[in-house]
Amino acid sequence: MGNTVVIAEKPSVARDIARVLGCKKNGNGFIAGDNNYIVTWAVGHLAVLYEPEDYDQKFKKWYFRDLPIIPSKMNIKPAKATEEQFNIIKNIINSPKTDLLICATDSGREGELIFRYIYELAKCTKPFKRLWISSMTDEAIKNGFANLKDGKDYDKLYESAKCRSEADWLVGINASRAFSVMYNTNLSIGRVQSPTLGIIVDRQKEIDSFDVKTYYEVQAIYDNFLGVWFREVNGVRDTKIILKDEADKIVATVSKKDGIVSLVESEEKQIPPPLLYDLTELQRDANKKYGFSAEKTLNIVQDLYEKRKAVTYPRTDSRYLSDDMVKVIPIILKRINFEPYSKFLNYVFSLEKLPITKRIVDNSKITDHHAIIPTNSNINTTNFSKEEKEVFDLIARRFISVFYPYNIYTITRIIVTCENENFISKGKTIKQAGWTALYEGQENNNSKPKTKKGKKNQADDEDQILPDLSKGDVVKIKEAKAVDKKTKPPSQYTEATLLSAMEHAGRFVENEELKEKLKEGGLGTPATRAGIIERLISVGYMKRVGKSLVPTDKGKKLMSIIPPELRSPETTGKWEKGLESIYKGNMQPERFMQSIVKFVNFLVKESEILANKDKNNQDFVFENVKKNVPEKALGICPVCKKGYIFENSKAFYCSKWQQGCKFTLWKNSLSKVGVSELTADIVKELLNSGLVKIEEGTITYKTSEGIRFVKNP
Repeated sequence: MGNTVVIAEKPSVARDIARVLGCKKNGNGFIAGDNNYIVTWAVGHLAVLYEPEDYDQKFKKWYFRDLPIIPSKMNIKPAKATEEQFNIIKNIINSPKTDLLICATDSGREGELIFRYIYELAKCTKPFKRLWISSMTDEAIKNGFANLKDGKDYDKLYESAKCRSEADWLVGINASRAFSVMYNTNLSIGRVQSPTLGIIVDRQKEIDSFDVKTYYEVQAIYDNFLGVWFREVNGVRDTKIILKDEADKIVATVSKKDGIVSLVESEEKQIPPPLLYDLTELQRDANKKYGFSAEKTLNIVQDLYEKRKAVTYPRTDSRYLSDDMVKVIPIILKRINFEPYSKFLNYVFSLEKLPITKRIVDNSKITDHHAIIPTNSNINTTNFSKEEKEVFDLIARRFISVFYPYNIYTITRIIVTCENENFISKGKTIKQAGWTALYEGQENNNSKPKTKKGKKNQADDEDQILPDLSKGDVVKIKEAKAVDKKTKPPSQYTEATLLSAMEHAGRFVENEELKEKLKEGGLGTPATRAGIIERLISVGYMKRVGKSLVPTDKGKKLMSIIPPELRSPETTGKWEKGLESIYKGNMQPERFMQSIVKFVNFLVKESEILANKDKNNQDFVFENVKKNVPEKALGICPVCKKGYIFENSKAFYCSKWQQGCKFTLWKNSLSKVGVSELTADIVKELLNSGLVKIEEGTITYKTSEGIRFVKNP
């Protein structure tokens, strides 16, 4: 019997699999065992799509005449940084000693693509099976190997992943180049990042155009509670008073007067426990409570999964468990029976039977993976970092809370009438804390029922305690006052609220079918949303201001020039609909890619049309083509007069090299006249005052002795 080669997505995962399989011999890029198993690993994507210049060197420079770039066949190549590891895997899997491969990359669309690209690039033809697990515990790995799937079962998943990868390349490469060339600046455009930026920019527009108005509320202060004046307008209680005189008149009318309780009404509210965590919900809560970025939370929970074995697979979009998990739930609860969870688990363990409902276990709501929960391995948090403890705490409390009863409380409203003016008071009485008991005393908790915070002694605060009053009772208004307030614009997006907007992008779409499709996926995936946010920040389209995400001028301008098809979530909805059809076998990949090619052709033509419309409009001039020189630039290019001069290890070059500018000033250019190496300070001075021109390899520059000519070596 020949060797079985297991390919994991990361070294840490490979080590765990190797340990479970009994492989102990460390080799160069692999771990081998005496049982014919060899475990090796990728480091993310070992094989990547060609760059445009890999097809033809002419594409190294960006010219509009070369667009669109649509290869007849999309090729892949080894990623340069990890080529050595690819070659190790290639040699192992193509060895005559190897009989079978096992794909053990992450169980999902992207994990499938990582393995298949390696398999294809290595020109391997060996049969392979699929390991599909949601937890990295020893038991889960053993069960997974005992129930390996045929690799062909995932062919449609691979086709879907391949189409997604190639389509993103075609749109990203062509749209970025087309708009960059037409607008003389470097622009990054993508199918997911552009509509995400659009959400941020649209919110900023709402804020900037918001007309702040002053209004007034009249408060009635009783012995031990407050009320606020209101009028009934079309069945709605309105507390706003526009004119100060009207508010002052009401104050004068009711101050120190007796009022009659005209209405006492109570409404019971029952709030069920929240659903279990998927990645996006976990990222939201970690951002709200601890201020973690989405990327930071993903990294922490990935470590809790891979290194600590404390939680299940994190890159999931499901908030439910599968039927086969029911028997494991009691074991998991016992594994986390330590402080601070023991006191909460006492209630759960006292139950005759766990309340397993459709809110917890529902096979129909699971795609690739179930919700994020603690594992059934021995968990020791004493060695966790502070941040790991904080994220694990969110997951553990959420898991326990789903077995708790509803939070039940009563909202009481009292209306007092005085001199024909009505005042309403609201208060809340907790009847059953239920699942919220797990969060009592925790600051910044965002999982409890939403109540108005930070409004002590205000009448519209539902947390105020109301006296026991009945209709007809008399209460004295000790004091009345007019409080001036201002209308508030929409809030800036935080990382938490942007993640929600990306997840529920369907609300930005009018087409009902696409709206439904976006309900299932939204913009990006749980695994990619953090990276999209970081990408938008890194390319200068938005920035963090405190906890808020704010668009930059460059981001706003980009959104003003690209067509709606690029900035609308509808495009993603259409893509996801098509990719799902491929996955389900209802659409051929060729048909999907044909639609992408049409879209790319449209984008290239549209970039030229839009740029020609905008060419005389200074509102569309990006910062880096204005006369204000960027901070790291040494000066304006003396050749093309449009670009800026930057430094690399060997030379000084123009930022417009991709558009054809030939300015290059080698650092050893003046060695013949006694200047061993040009420095940034010298070049900056030359650009600002002394450099006359560079043509045909000759530098013309000024000195105290006049103009000199030096041949550029």
